[in-house]
Amino acid sequence: MTSIQGGAALAKTLFPIVGASGITALRLGLGTLILVAIFKPWRMKFHAGNRLPLLVYGLALGSMNFLFYQSIRTVPLGVAVALEFTGPLLLAMLASRRPVDFVWVALAVLGLWFLLPIGHDASTIDPVGALYALGAGGCWAIYILSGQRAGSQNGPATVAAGSLIGALIYCPIGVMQAGTVLFAPALLPVALAIAILSSALPYSLEIVALTKLPARTFGTLMSLEPAMAALSGILFLNEHLTLVQWLALSAIIVASAGATMTVKRAH
Repeated sequence: MTSIQGGAALAKTLFPIVGASGITALRLGLGTLILVAIFKPWRMKFHAGNRLPLLVYGLALGSMNFLFYQSIRTVPLGVAVALEFTGPLLLAMLASRRPVDFVWVALAVLGLWFLLPIGHDASTIDPVGALYALGAGGCWAIYILSGQRAGSQNGPATVAAGSLIGALIYCPIGVMQAGTVLFAPALLPVALAIAILSSALPYSLEIVALTKLPARTFGTLMSLEPAMAALSGILFLNEHLTLVQWLALSAIIVASAGATMTVKRAH
């Protein structure tokens, strides 16, 4: 989480130079090269049953990155991640049927109500940026569902193959919008750092963590990601949230952690 949010903060500093689409292209392009070298997706066994899930997985992965970077152009990093987190949170809630889940639903809705510019001061959060973040959350949910099917037989190599699909779609878009500045040698070290921090390193760490931790523990820890994003925004981008935004973000974190624990107990 520290790696991902540090990479997101670093990426945001390059927006004035290459824009959000350019950052998407750099992250997916360089990140894919690293992941392909590590996981060697050409060894994957393709068959009719996993081609469509893999394609959907790659589209969701690329779209999730693209929409997230579009959102943090105008929305504080912590708020954007909290809004994006509603995707996997919705999946967790749909998977459980216990009465206590109404508590998590209420907390999540309360958090969203105060983060989104709905029914209160709309000047605090850009509505278009908020919609981008919610769109990224929807793609995150699709990414989880399709990744489970696509990765059931090929494991970590699925990440590299999916990243390649996303790169083939969004790298040309980034090049068209940002132009030749993407290929400036001076930009390469920072772009490589973003690719490592945002893709190669966290994906590799997550694979290790998933083999060492119970799923419930992993999911609960991941619920802290919006807080990590907010802290990253404060430390690296001077993005200070209001008290109401902190309370709303905390409500979503508690809802996500609670929903994760409830789902695992229900099984």
